[in-house]
Amino acid sequence: MPSSIKHVVVTGAAGKAGRAAVAELLAHGYQVTGADTAPAPADLGTAFLRADLTDYGQTVDVLAGADAVVHLANIPAPGIYPPAHTFTANTAMNAHVFLAAAQLKLQRVVWASSETTLGLSFTPETPPRYAPVDEAHYPYPESTYALSKVVAETMAEQISRWSGIPFAGLRFSNILNDDDYTRVPSYQDDPRARMWNLWGYIDVRDAAASCRNALEAELTGSENFIIANDDSIMERPSLELLREVFGDVEVRGEVGEHDTLLSNAKARRMLGFAPQHGWRR
Repeated sequence: MPSSIKHVVVTGAAGKAGRAAVAELLAHGYQVTGADTAPAPADLGTAFLRADLTDYGQTVDVLAGADAVVHLANIPAPGIYPPAHTFTANTAMNAHVFLAAAQLKLQRVVWASSETTLGLSFTPETPPRYAPVDEAHYPYPESTYALSKVVAETMAEQISRWSGIPFAGLRFSNILNDDDYTRVPSYQDDPRARMWNLWGYIDVRDAAASCRNALEAELTGSENFIIANDDSIMERPSLELLREVFGDVEVRGEVGEHDTLLSNAKARRMLGFAPQHGWRR
């Protein structure tokens, strides 16, 4: 890792991924400050600031003194708020974190993009152009949530160019924890129940590890990575599911029995990402 990165701010630290990222970084010797609009979880175990990142001044205050930021604070999915609010709130938060990082001369920005930038939600009427879907399937936003992430990836590219700060956008698949895995049996009888992201997922512990990987990897410019588990959420073979639901979609390369249809090859190659957890385990 860049040896000078010691102090990391994790935004969205009260959320599922944020709590896991804080724990991962603390376990690997980083000084961590969490930030969120929500109260600090009782077991967070580190310094915490309440802040609204749609306010640029508060964002600068939160990041002051840090070496890097893991920015996970956003409205996490479409459908929670009206579409325009989701777009404007996420775009404001991302712009403020990126610009504050440049103003404060942080050494690294790691941030939560989304698998939705790649075309999700997929349906039989709007199938993927090919599978496994990789980073070249971008951009294909189908909601204002996804569009906010596409806009943020463009902002990251340009602010990285202006500032020289490496940016890593993590296109997280659906983040699941052990409690979420209790619902996996209910998906098995209907392949369409999880077709929207090609039956992909990422364990929350591996999502957190990918944040650390992105802090420590040798990167320049702005790069974006699909962060998905090696396997699908289904018991049936991946290609069987693909053919049943999406028909004659082009398949590129070899796909093993339960292999992911959201390729994590770039993250493995450039970040050293290697998922260690999952529902089958």
